[in-house]
Amino acid sequence: MKHVLITGASSGIGKQLALDYAAEGWKVTACGRDSQRLDTLSAASEQITPLAFDITHLEETRQALAWVQADLVILCAGTCEYLDNGVVEAEKVLRVMTTNLMGPINCLDALLPGMASGSRIALVGSTASLFPLPRAEAYGGSKAALAYFARSLALDLAPRGIEISLVMPGFVKTPLTERNDFPMPMMITVEKSSDYIRKGLARGASEIAFPPVFAWLLRFISVLPQGLQKLLAKRLVR
Repeated sequence: MKHVLITGASSGIGKQLALDYAAEGWKVTACGRDSQRLDTLSAASEQITPLAFDITHLEETRQALAWVQADLVILCAGTCEYLDNGVVEAEKVLRVMTTNLMGPINCLDALLPGMASGSRIALVGSTASLFPLPRAEAYGGSKAALAYFARSLALDLAPRGIEISLVMPGFVKTPLTERNDFPMPMMITVEKSSDYIRKGLARGASEIAFPPVFAWLLRFISVLPQGLQKLLAKRLVR
């Protein structure tokens, strides 16, 4: 039986991935900080084993994952906080960077020594890393750093036969995006997101960006002249 470990499984995309992989017959280790939510999730399927720990704490992460050997690892946990009016709040940026960048790195520190050739790691970034958006300095910056880290790590792990996939969702209807106070174009459901991710990983895609039209649009804007980019950024997300 194939084994997938998923962080951020207590809600959002991670939760849906856990349910969908369990339905496909995978053994699922569902990770998160909220033990009650994880217990509720595991009650939905005997294929799901809950594992509660905080990925922002390195030693706690090492202890929690020391025994894990997975065919597929999906590092999905994340958070989002915005900066308003160009005011840089270091504590806020640190919180976002710690969860979105160092959290996955802590998991990799713990998991990689035990991973075998043929296994795959998916790091869930964001299409926000493709193009700078207003107020998203912390969130977009953390995801851009994660994207670079993933692409670089893929080169170093290739000789070991361990594959890396970078997942870049657009706007997805989750508890996290429900807090947003601005229009979110081309928003999709967690069910559709899970479908994009699972199909992409099954075919061995190195990058999975969705929805495709939204990702293409951001890539296109990113190569336009800077003045036009700034104008479009202000109109795209207010």
